[in-house]
Amino acid sequence: MTSTNSGLEGKSILVTGGGTGIGKACAARLIADGANVTISGRRAEVLEQAVVDILATAGGSGSLSWTAGDVTREEDVQTMVSHASDDRGRLHGCVANAGGGGIPAAYADQDTEEFKRVLDLNVMGTFYSIKHCLPAMLKAGTGSFVGMSSLAGHVTHPYFGAYCVGKAGLEEMMRNAADEYGAQNIRFNAIRPGFVSTEIMEGIPRESDVYDSYIRNTPMNGVAEPEDIANLARFLLSNEARWITGQIINVDGGHSLRRGPDFGSFVG
Repeated sequence: MTSTNSGLEGKSILVTGGGTGIGKACAARLIADGANVTISGRRAEVLEQAVVDILATAGGSGSLSWTAGDVTREEDVQTMVSHASDDRGRLHGCVANAGGGGIPAAYADQDTEEFKRVLDLNVMGTFYSIKHCLPAMLKAGTGSFVGMSSLAGHVTHPYFGAYCVGKAGLEEMMRNAADEYGAQNIRFNAIRPGFVSTEIMEGIPRESDVYDSYIRNTPMNGVAEPEDIANLARFLLSNEARWITGQIINVDGGHSLRRGPDFGSFVG
């Protein structure tokens, strides 16, 4: 798995939401290329176990540590960045993977506080990460920030409420930040996964109409694994992507060519 030209060896990288799923896979992929990775999340016990799991299987010359915190709390994000930065206060990359949705409901039935919570997690959590990563990346003289969007940020997903809005807002943040900081050699891109086989998606029964709607609308007739997303994140953080910024890239088996899933059965 180790690449000789990635330029990730010895680089300091933060992965938020790194204890499970996509974030955990990103951390494993990055340390295999020699990066010094810090994973963050809200549950210390999950992060501790993730470190054990990753170090047992990933290989590579990189290092891995963890710090607990909530990306919706600005002071927690400051702590995450400080922990992930090297001994000279430099940070070279961030995968802003922490995010999530809410309870499916039609707009007329959305709970206002829940709507705000989901926006806070996806939009403000990513904003805090950008805001506090930037000084450490500027100190490094270079940096790559990878936001984690979703197919739902681009293709309509009825009943997803604030999740679609939040991911669309995240994408616009990436484009604007890329424009603002390109001259300082700091890049901003986002990944748009479709259905990924993670713990959170286990809540969709494989024999259900909802799952069937995902498969029917995916030309490659399946679902992604977390490693599929991690491979792109690793590329975007590497020197191989040095001339790529302001882009939103789909990793969805072609799902974006068709339409979003049908969650109608989840809302009655």
